[in-house]
Amino acid sequence: MNSLADNAWVTGGNNGFGRELRRIFAILALVLIGLSPIAHPLESAQAAQRFVVIGTGGVTGVYFPAGGALCRVINNQRKDHGIRCSVEATAGSVYNVGAVMDGDLDLAIVQSDVQYQAYRGEGPFKGKAHRDLRALFSLHEEAFTVVARAGSGIADLRDLEGKRVNIGNPGSGQRSVMETVMAGLGWTSASFAQASELTSRNQAQALCDGQVDAIVFMVGHPNASIREALFTCDSYLVPVDGPEVAAILASDRNFAAVTIDVGLYGRSGPPVKTFGGLATVVTSSATSDDEVYAMVRAVFTDLAGVKVQHDALSRLRPEFMVADGLSAPLHRGAEKYYREVGLVRN
Repeated sequence: MNSLADNAWVTGGNNGFGRELRRIFAILALVLIGLSPIAHPLESAQAAQRFVVIGTGGVTGVYFPAGGALCRVINNQRKDHGIRCSVEATAGSVYNVGAVMDGDLDLAIVQSDVQYQAYRGEGPFKGKAHRDLRALFSLHEEAFTVVARAGSGIADLRDLEGKRVNIGNPGSGQRSVMETVMAGLGWTSASFAQASELTSRNQAQALCDGQVDAIVFMVGHPNASIREALFTCDSYLVPVDGPEVAAILASDRNFAAVTIDVGLYGRSGPPVKTFGGLATVVTSSATSDDEVYAMVRAVFTDLAGVKVQHDALSRLRPEFMVADGLSAPLHRGAEKYYREVGLVRN
């Protein structure tokens, strides 16, 4: 199997200027290797290929390889549609919505609850509804995950109070969900002995180095960061349930009770109770109908190629991808494809 790097450009900048530079360098590269030896190479190379960037999350999360899986199947069909897809590591879901709406990202992976809040102007988007946000499809299930160090005295969610906890970096989906949890429990950052704002990339090491007692993550399983924490130091998954969680589920239709299979991490025991949502792919209404149609078609006609790229993607089913977790309107290009294949009828 080819690696994701063989089929998807991986980028790391987080602004429109950097994105345009990458596109210019890519076009120049095409010219230098002799693909467009004509009088106006920049214009010709741009016409020959269209470039799209998918915003994901931290490199240790599932969004990054999921974005790579999508780019892989899109790039595999490039001769049919002329689109070149690249993956960009970002701060996470909340950041991704803003970047899509500002035109710095073409597509992005965001949590289903963040999509809901962004379209309606709630939560971190209060007072600024993004009515031009458009949904494409949903991906894998995500679970609110708490990992604690042995000896921390953390047996359930309530035990996080008074401990050193990484609540997630601003702009990330995990931070957004943690703030929902904190509000449900009547907590603020001051409720913890220390409230760290580490990225998903750094939190497992911080846990095992003894810098924090627990970390939280909104993520699909299995996950590299969770695996690192569980295998590097004496740590464990913490159940997340109780009346406060039940109240969150009752008030927010974007969440549902889920469990984490500890067997995914080579451990034995019953599944760990928690709650979760879905990862979803979004874009802007300004994105070309033809481009969206071509990319969605590439994904759904080679869904098997997406599913084999990560275990969290292995259970994807088309009928659920076009129905579950989508609260913003479908993009016209996506809807056109779904109607053609019978996934949308009304």
